[in-house]
Amino acid sequence: MTTSDDRTVAELIRAAFPDLTRAERQLADAILEDYPISGLGSITALSESSGVSTPTVLRMARKLGFDGFTHFQASLRGELKMMISDPVARREHWTDELPHAHILNRFAEAVSDNLRKTLQRMDVETFDAATALLADPARAVFVVGGRVTRSLADYFFSLLQVIRDGAHLLPPNANIWPHSVLGMKEGDVLLIFDIRRYERELLSLARMARARGVTIVLMTDQWGSPITTQAAHAFHARIEVPSAWDSTVVLTYMVEALLAGIQALHWDTARRRMNELEGLLDETAMFKKFT
Repeated sequence: MTTSDDRTVAELIRAAFPDLTRAERQLADAILEDYPISGLGSITALSESSGVSTPTVLRMARKLGFDGFTHFQASLRGELKMMISDPVARREHWTDELPHAHILNRFAEAVSDNLRKTLQRMDVETFDAATALLADPARAVFVVGGRVTRSLADYFFSLLQVIRDGAHLLPPNANIWPHSVLGMKEGDVLLIFDIRRYERELLSLARMARARGVTIVLMTDQWGSPITTQAAHAFHARIEVPSAWDSTVVLTYMVEALLAGIQALHWDTARRRMNELEGLLDETAMFKKFT
């Protein structure tokens, strides 16, 4: 359950942050630190853990568009249910509406809506900052994904290594990740893909990397992976579609937009590397030449 404009509580907090008072910002930070669990206790517990008064909690809930703390918590509970839902529950969530349109049309509509809402809430400055980090030749870039998002990490890495040196794809076996962390140094960048059902190993990796001074860039969903608290920049993509599985269409769009941005920042280098790669591919006769 979210408010009528379909934003999550976290999205509402991030949007309202510039207009919050000092105490309300302190409360907002506390809620986002362990989201959404941090907001599910009593109002007294939340006010004490965040170091603000109960009237501040009530005031911020109303600022976010809720009728009161009870409505605020109901929304968080609904989000938590969605965040931990399994594929069967996701499929049944959509079938409750008994749509009559063909699945092709329903799926296309959902994907289009996901892209529109994601772009509406996208911060251009965050995108530009992340692009600059990933393009910086002085920084090594490490890329990793989870069980479902590993293919996105692989795709991003495959094209990034054409554009620039210093790109590394972490292996699928999480037991090897500490070995990869050994090769990370302060100032490097770790791009992580993590959508619901968030993976503990990815959070542990983010913490280890951040402790070494590595900058975390996160690709996640609208609710936000726990890695959000470790990330310098986080992108929140809408992922719900009429299926038992979450959609990665918007995440793929974001991957390709980032690659285009990185490429544009260092086009001379990228063009040289692409030309060199084409020569190497010609030597292997990998692709059919219609000449």
